[in-house]
Amino acid sequence: PCHDYCPSDRKNWMSCLGPEKLRINQIVWPGTHDSATNKIGIPFVSRPFAQCQSLSIYRQLVTGARVLDIRVQEDRRVCHGILLTYSVDVVIQDLKKFLSETQSEVVILEIRTEFGHDDPPDFDKYLEEQLGEYLIHQDEQVFGKTISELLPKRVICVWKPRKTPQPKPGSPLWSSGYLKDNWIDTDLPSKKFESNMKHLGEQQPVANRKFFYRVENTVTPQADNPVLCVKPVTNRIRPYSRMFIRQCFERGL
Repeated sequence: PCHDYCPSDRKNWMSCLGPEKLRINQIVWPGTHDSATNKIGIPFVSRPFAQCQSLSIYRQLVTGARVLDIRVQEDRRVCHGILLTYSVDVVIQDLKKFLSETQSEVVILEIRTEFGHDDPPDFDKYLEEQLGEYLIHQDEQVFGKTISELLPKRVICVWKPRKTPQPKPGSPLWSSGYLKDNWIDTDLPSKKFESNMKHLGEQQPVANRKFFYRVENTVTPQADNPVLCVKPVTNRIRPYSRMFIRQCFERGL
């Protein structure tokens, strides 16, 4: 809730803030983009063009991430475009390991069917079977509740299929409308920064907002630029992350 807060224990930073007083709509949720790409593609061949993260899901959670962005294809394997990596089972196992080691950490797990792919069969049932005991059911009242009021449930799972029906109100999974963004495709930090500030400023005040709004501090390699590998391109925008958060607070966003 404060831009200069530096937790001494990143694994349990929500617990350190006080679950009994920390409301869901007061939290600034740190997350990762294309979260499960640490082993995607072929090392030194295709991986540099699609690897957005070098840490496992478990290590990301331990270091403080609380929003995961997972893309899957028909066979439940994680993918980034045409490149593949491990099964989504690995993601679920890492998440459950983290949850078993903590008590008051809440995670937003977004899983979507990747563009150009079909939905995995019965995937909603799979998620409910794997995470049922942790799932916070779809309910707009959640945004005004404290973490303590939601415990022992600790996962808000947003399932975004392409063709199969969206999760319904009251179900264990959340529909796509509860996690929104205005992503733009650019490799220019200044363009991304201004776009993020503009779109964030157009949102309702947090106290009235009944959805999560995601701002991605990421840039994307472009075909007209000789640098196509992910890491050197994303390194351009990293120094501006804290400045962006500071600007948000100064502008009352």
